[in-house]
Amino acid sequence: MYGQDVLSGDWRRPRRGQIPKVPAEPDLVVEDAEGRFCGAVVACDKEAVTLEDRFGRRRVFPLVPAGFLLDGKPVTLVRPTAAPQGARRSASGSIAVEGLRARVARESRIYVEGVHDASLVEKIWGHDLRVEGVVVEFLEGVDDLPAIVAEFAPEPGRRLGVLVDHLVPGSKESRIAAQVTGDHVLIVGHPYVDIWQAVKPTALGIKEWPDVPRGIPWKEGVIAALGWRMDPQEAWRHILGRVETFTDLEPQLLGRVEELIDFVTAPA
Repeated sequence: MYGQDVLSGDWRRPRRGQIPKVPAEPDLVVEDAEGRFCGAVVACDKEAVTLEDRFGRRRVFPLVPAGFLLDGKPVTLVRPTAAPQGARRSASGSIAVEGLRARVARESRIYVEGVHDASLVEKIWGHDLRVEGVVVEFLEGVDDLPAIVAEFAPEPGRRLGVLVDHLVPGSKESRIAAQVTGDHVLIVGHPYVDIWQAVKPTALGIKEWPDVPRGIPWKEGVIAALGWRMDPQEAWRHILGRVETFTDLEPQLLGRVEELIDFVTAPA
């Protein structure tokens, strides 16, 4: 007469709406929901949280419901209500090293496709790269990447990481990347046509990046659609000037750059 047994089924799992919300305070240790990465909170904004594990590796995760595990139980991380006082953070969200003297450069390198990519990486991760002694160099496209990798001669302790634009299945870039990826070479990429799109539209005060019809140079098409009276170099200076921290960039780029830094700084 009382209906279904209230203790039947998985009664220990919180029902929808009962998963607790936990402020993502600095040094709070959590796992991602899939249990693949465990680390302490080092930065949090309204859309994403950055975790750092005990090896100093960082990952950025979106703030989604039930996206994390705290003591093995699902929780929803939320942005703290007040900005916590503590150590100064670099633009990437890492703890800034005060009085930094750049480390002697490693043999390992990170290559990016162009000068715009290099300047954006420097602005956000420059502090981290100097701490780790990692040099970033830029290529003029990826067509000659196999020859460049062969000339670099990767080996243990001399790793090469490459950030590629528009690395999507079936693209020219994906076919080239497949030729050179190996134990000491890591090719990663973002889905955007150009690094410009990795900057969040909100950082620029626009609703979204415009679609550019085929046959029109992408940058020139974007400038025209947005009504900017600038050439591409002026437009890029305008875009870069609006970028202050990692929160101004899309997660698809953040995760890939962090992955490259981890790869080239791993012990031999």
